[in-house]
Amino acid sequence: MNNKAGSFFWNLRQFSTLVSTSRTMRLCCLGLCKPKIVHSNWNILNNFHNRMQSTDIIRYLFQDAFIFKSDVGFQTKGISTLTALRIERLLYAKRLFFDSKQSLVPVDKSDDELKKVNLNHEVSNEDVLTKETKPNRISSRKLSEECNSLSDVLDAFSKAPTFPSSNYFTAMWTIAKRLSDDQKRFEKRLMFSHPAFNQLCEHMMREAKIMQYKYLLFSLHAIVKLGIPQNTILVQTLLRVTQERINECDEICLSVLSTVLEAMEPCKNVHVLRTGFRILVDQQVWKIEDVFTLQVVMKYIGKDAPIALKRKLEMKALRELDRFSVLNSQHMFEVLAAMNHRSLILLDECSKVVLDNIHGCPLRIMINILQSCKDLQYHNLDLFKGLADYVAATFDIWKFRKVLFILILFENLGFRPVGLMDLFMKRIVEDPESLNMKNILSILHTYSSLNHVYKCQNKEQFVEVMASALTGYLHTISSENLLDAVYSFCLMNYFPLAPFNQLLQKDIISELLTSDDMKNAYKLHTLDTCLKLDDTVFLKDIALSLPQLPRELPSSHTNAKVAEVLSRLLGGEGHFSKDVHLPHNYHIDFEIRMDTNRNQVLPLSDVDTTSATDIQRLVAVLCVSRSAYCLGSSHPRGFLAMKMRHLNAMGFHVILVNNWEMDKLEMEDAVTFLKTKIYSVEALPVAAVNVQSTQ
Repeated sequence: MNNKAGSFFWNLRQFSTLVSTSRTMRLCCLGLCKPKIVHSNWNILNNFHNRMQSTDIIRYLFQDAFIFKSDVGFQTKGISTLTALRIERLLYAKRLFFDSKQSLVPVDKSDDELKKVNLNHEVSNEDVLTKETKPNRISSRKLSEECNSLSDVLDAFSKAPTFPSSNYFTAMWTIAKRLSDDQKRFEKRLMFSHPAFNQLCEHMMREAKIMQYKYLLFSLHAIVKLGIPQNTILVQTLLRVTQERINECDEICLSVLSTVLEAMEPCKNVHVLRTGFRILVDQQVWKIEDVFTLQVVMKYIGKDAPIALKRKLEMKALRELDRFSVLNSQHMFEVLAAMNHRSLILLDECSKVVLDNIHGCPLRIMINILQSCKDLQYHNLDLFKGLADYVAATFDIWKFRKVLFILILFENLGFRPVGLMDLFMKRIVEDPESLNMKNILSILHTYSSLNHVYKCQNKEQFVEVMASALTGYLHTISSENLLDAVYSFCLMNYFPLAPFNQLLQKDIISELLTSDDMKNAYKLHTLDTCLKLDDTVFLKDIALSLPQLPRELPSSHTNAKVAEVLSRLLGGEGHFSKDVHLPHNYHIDFEIRMDTNRNQVLPLSDVDTTSATDIQRLVAVLCVSRSAYCLGSSHPRGFLAMKMRHLNAMGFHVILVNNWEMDKLEMEDAVTFLKTKIYSVEALPVAAVNVQSTQ
């Protein structure tokens, strides 16, 4: 008896707290964190506490106001859950826990009578709830299928609200995803002005502590995606409740909570929740069984997550490699890029799976893979060749803009897919009408950056088609876009007259120089250099007045080793010059002067007394990085090829010293390498220099 009485009064205290909470939560739920109490509702609380006399408790508690119904949705050992519903107005209260064997009838009845009374009580309660107060529960999926707009969902709620309210928010977000941007904005305005919207928000706040945790997270995600301001009481309340109940998070909830945090803007409550989420992931990472859930958690854990946590997630992913599907392997690139963690083992293994299943790979997946490789600085030549070969083999089924987008991504990676670029050039020549302004600029940049035109047999046709297409847009093109296009033509050693004449007008030059972008000044200097050094017959007499640019800084570490090699090879530092600045803002790392017979290096002290006719050969040694070449080849990219062309025009024979290779060579091998380059019989012709490639 004492246990039963104690259980009853414990529930009574919980019910008292419930009433207080349910009434005090009638706030301005969309106010900017400023509670607005409706004082008229407090009279129920006062009446309730005034009538809490010992002889009237049971009579007041069950007096026509509340009916209790067993809830099978949640059970523990020996305990059943009861839900309190108010007849005059639905009130989804906190769950009250009673002993499953406890009866609400006098205790002096016999056992048979007790069973009969209990049975009749349950049946009568079920009838009343079904007929009078309990609306039919409806899922969010059914709501989204039956309703065509956000207002329809709110209308359904206002007619017969059901528990949980999260279904309504989830349904509204599902519907909103089907709408266009304009429709979505219009529907959101109607949603905020709907009479039932504030009531739905109040229900959501009241139910936050009693609904299943996953529904709470679904609601929070839908509310944020629907554009409800994050600094409202509704959102902040749900954030706080999510924090308090985070220990209820299971594997499914981890996935949902990850997407919720990604969708939210930074604030104090979000920061606290993210911190708790990371602690929870750290504790439960080895318990995650679903690979998709693991990838979602990794994707949204944050780039600023502790490195120890990132490595733990990486180890978990490595353990699950055997269970990775093709889709899991394809998505792993995007996941690692999102968490800013470069795991070479994971990337290599997933690359093999991608290549083995390349046929039928969607464009979106390929784009994500290439973009992620760029973000992670992951350069897998086999992967890039496999993707490029697949697109080239199925070239006829790809649309023009899709192939161009793939080529742009390859250019960002520094990779030059020769076969694919040749096919694309052929399509441009055959169908120039497919070109528009945006395409023209992207194509010119891609092909000039990768220095591809020198390898192509259709170079003249290609550049003429591109120049003709650009000329058609000269009346609408902006000054900066025109400069970009002309700069690309300069890299390709082609100078169409109409675009150049328009760019070289004084007002356009002044406009470009007055902008804060220093890239414009660099490109104009390049243009000026091309006008003076390249074969530009019709533009030779044009002179540009441009500001002085800062000098290029040499690579001190690599240059020190090359200087030591040259000193050993040539007999001292007096036989070469270091860090030489030439006209047209060009810089070379080392300059060597040789005699007419090309077998002797002239000391610097003898150069002044030697006639110009005796100096047959000028050698320019350039120390270049790996990024100056196309990926996986010795094919120079656009700027390096142009610099070599201009140095040849100034009388230099160019020797390229690869920094990464020089660092690996022993001193004797380095001396042999430079000796072969410097004392070669003939200098490479300009055309050969521009097209040298291992591909």
